[in-house]
Amino acid sequence: MLTERKKEFIEFMMFADVLRFGSFVTKSGRTTPYFVNTGNYKTGEQIAKLGGFYAALVSETVGDRFTAMFGPAYKGIPLATATAAALYTNYGISKPYFFNRKEAKDHGEGGSLVGYKPMDGDRIIIIEDVITAGTAVRETMPILSACGDIRVNDMFISVDRCEVGKTAGKTAIMEVKEEFGLQVHAIVDVRDIHDFLADSGEYGEILPAMEAYMERYCVL
Repeated sequence: MLTERKKEFIEFMMFADVLRFGSFVTKSGRTTPYFVNTGNYKTGEQIAKLGGFYAALVSETVGDRFTAMFGPAYKGIPLATATAAALYTNYGISKPYFFNRKEAKDHGEGGSLVGYKPMDGDRIIIIEDVITAGTAVRETMPILSACGDIRVNDMFISVDRCEVGKTAGKTAIMEVKEEFGLQVHAIVDVRDIHDFLADSGEYGEILPAMEAYMERYCVL
């Protein structure tokens, strides 16, 4: 259902040039009529608002029932940082966060993780941008598993593209839930974006491409 908050978030992404329409190739190799690039957030106002959207979703779903949040390099780093700040500012929830380096540091404190150091028994949530085919999730989970006996039950993303993964009839999100026990929470999904465009009456040229893509690749 397209709520006012979802409309606000879609408008926010479009204004920031994060949600774009045209012809793009995703990490999974699919040619898509829309693309979400959180790397285009570039101002203090934008990152503060973005953190607020993520924090609201975290607060509504898991509240303070987690130990720390993890932002996978690179785009997950500012997302986790902004979410941590907004959780404290807006909800009084102060939680540590951490992220990984693409290459392990061999001097100073060393290692591949920066920030909070996970411990046995921790419950970690992941803050990411988008899931298309689940590739990034499968790269992230071994990093966290190597931290010790921790639980990773929840992941928060900007957009659920609702796309089929490696198995016919199953989205990538369904697959990662089965594979890792990971519940993925999205601020909006592809249906919300489609409905927003349809309701606005200004994007008639985009809708056919969106609908064709959704019919081919999405499980709704």
